[in-house]
Amino acid sequence: MDGQARRSIIHLDMDAFFASVEQLDNPALRGRPVIVGGSPRSRGVVSTASYEARRFGVRSAMPTGRALALCPTAVLVTPRIQRYVEISRRVRRVLDDYTDLIEPVSIDEAFLDVTATVATTGRSATAIAREIKERVARETGLTASVGVAPNKLLAKLASDLKKPNGFVVLDEAAAERLLPEMPVRQLWGIGAKTEMSLNRIGVFTIGDLRRMDEGLLARLFGSRAEELALLARGIDHRPVEPRQEVKSIGAETTFADDVRDRERLASALGGFADEVAERLREHRFLARTVTVKVRLADFTSLTRSQTLPQPTDEEDVLQGAAVSLLDRAVPGSHPIRLIGLAVSNFLRPGDLYQANLPF
Repeated sequence: MDGQARRSIIHLDMDAFFASVEQLDNPALRGRPVIVGGSPRSRGVVSTASYEARRFGVRSAMPTGRALALCPTAVLVTPRIQRYVEISRRVRRVLDDYTDLIEPVSIDEAFLDVTATVATTGRSATAIAREIKERVARETGLTASVGVAPNKLLAKLASDLKKPNGFVVLDEAAAERLLPEMPVRQLWGIGAKTEMSLNRIGVFTIGDLRRMDEGLLARLFGSRAEELALLARGIDHRPVEPRQEVKSIGAETTFADDVRDRERLASALGGFADEVAERLREHRFLARTVTVKVRLADFTSLTRSQTLPQPTDEEDVLQGAAVSLLDRAVPGSHPIRLIGLAVSNFLRPGDLYQANLPF
């Protein structure tokens, strides 16, 4: 992890936020599986599930009907968006007392860069993070999982290690011990399909990814290969970006040789769909619009877009739409030198209830 400037990054993630609010306000729900979401009769989706429900495989953005089939004893609760916003604002007021460098990921999750706070106050990032965690609990009645590390990747990994109500400090030495044994899926940008593809070639852990041949890594991940190689070593130079507004998420690659084979092109789009879906889930977004970009051998560039009937973060849906768009853009077997997939027109799961969810 050599070469990265020393920073102090905190990742705070409220535990099962919407469901925890419901359990806070209604003691009869405590200890019971709770699903916050829309009615299955209106094609509703899960916004949040309590940890008791998650043990049955229930997760955010899953159709409510499927969630109730997995966990028939769950209590389905209609979202109370304004209540969640009220508590989210309390959390934000706590965070604002420690730094101006706050990057909201969603209504219940944020990164903080407290490097300057550490320098000016003489307090450690660990002490600051612990105080934030204690204040959030005291001022909201809810728990948060908190990770402290020198970069965003490690801070996020740290906050995930002991959920719920976790507190983990992950320095470079500890990360160097833990990272190689972690499943490769733990890395930002590695989704279910990419994980399966890597497993097929014997890559199961982050340590396995580190040992991959650079050429093979480039063929599999294109322009993202270098970034993934750095992340596998725990190096993440991404800054904490206040007021960040993500307009689109995408991935593309330029082939070493022009490609005509549709199966290979579909496979590339599948890898992109996997990566994009993972990043959508990281941002807690659902995408409504899918765009495919193609550059032919003669450098002609083509794009085709489709607005989906339902917003999604599902790999299969994105790949299906992308392959259909590729067929529309380039019928036949024209040689293609570049292909890419992007999604835009975002919603958050809570936005399905026509509410604004600021954090």
